[in-house]
Amino acid sequence: MTTTELSIGGMTCASCANRIERKLNKLDGVTATVNYATEKATVTYPDGLDPHALVAEVEKAGYTAELPKPSREEPAEQEAAPDELAPLRARLITAVLLSVPVIAMAMIPALQFRNWQWLSLTLAAPVVIYAGRPFHRAAWVNLRHGAATMDTLVSIGTLAAFGWSLWALFFGTAGTPGMIHPFEFT
Repeated sequence: MTTTELSIGGMTCASCANRIERKLNKLDGVTATVNYATEKATVTYPDGLDPHALVAEVEKAGYTAELPKPSREEPAEQEAAPDELAPLRARLITAVLLSVPVIAMAMIPALQFRNWQWLSLTLAAPVVIYAGRPFHRAAWVNLRHGAATMDTLVSIGTLAAFGWSLWALFFGTAGTPGMIHPFEFT
């Protein structure tokens, strides 16, 4: 028996880790534990099994996996690691900058002008589409594999709210000039 540690990519919740673990454990003679926090899978497998089959099984489940790289004998200079969170940080900042005016206009009647709902739509659409893309993509990948994760819940929730808002704006009273929806603590 051989033990190796795979680097797993694309996991977004503990459900993803459980799914990968189940897939790997279905292979004959394989015992795997997946840690979501460290993005690692510790796998014990029979000597006759090609470790690339483990990677293929993880990729078949919709995630990425890498075998451990051979260790270098001489210490090399530290390569500058790319900031893996930079794209997510950009999406977060974009979402905050576009959402604050939408929330302010919705909650403060003094900021509501004629047809302000159309500006809200213009500001909210990129939040749902651009900032929510990682959730929608993960939900779609999981749907194709017949699984549901937290990404599925987030994606369905945001798309349902956005869809309802579009319906209310185009076919309801939300876009009617002068229509207000007062907020009171009574």
